[in-house]
Amino acid sequence: MAEKRNIFLVGPMGAGKSTIGRHLAQMLHLEFFDSDQEIEARSGADISWIFDVEGEEGFRNREARVIHELTEKQGIVLATGGGSVQSKEVRNRLSARGIVVYLETTIDKQVARTQRDKRRPLLQVDEPRDVLEQLAEERNPLYQEIADLVVRTDEQSAKVVANQIIEKLGF
Repeated sequence: MAEKRNIFLVGPMGAGKSTIGRHLAQMLHLEFFDSDQEIEARSGADISWIFDVEGEEGFRNREARVIHELTEKQGIVLATGGGSVQSKEVRNRLSARGIVVYLETTIDKQVARTQRDKRRPLLQVDEPRDVLEQLAEERNPLYQEIADLVVRTDEQSAKVVANQIIEKLGF
């Protein structure tokens, strides 16, 4: 493999992008990045604080810059934030600079996987399921639009999903 390829994971909150991404990177000997963790590391603040202070728009601007920089690297696995695909610019970058894998999951799984996570500003509401359903309606077509591969993550461990991705991509 002369040129190192990038794998970009997209999908909703709770789909397993970070966990599966770590396994993928380890198995393929690639460097792993998580755009949310990068934003927190660079700003010295957590995502919730950025949302509180700068609003969603401020956060999305930071996210677009970080994804732009990270996608210029070679040989990485990148777990993107669930809402990053709302930006046409981000979708174009992901499509042009690597293989996009859409990790698909059900609303039930998302609720189960995110219910105790206080680090998700959009879900700090009385009815997180309603928010997840609305986000799915808005974002799922965008994930689909740029996906080179779609993998369901519901009933399988992160390691099994990572193996499936490697197999389907022929790495």
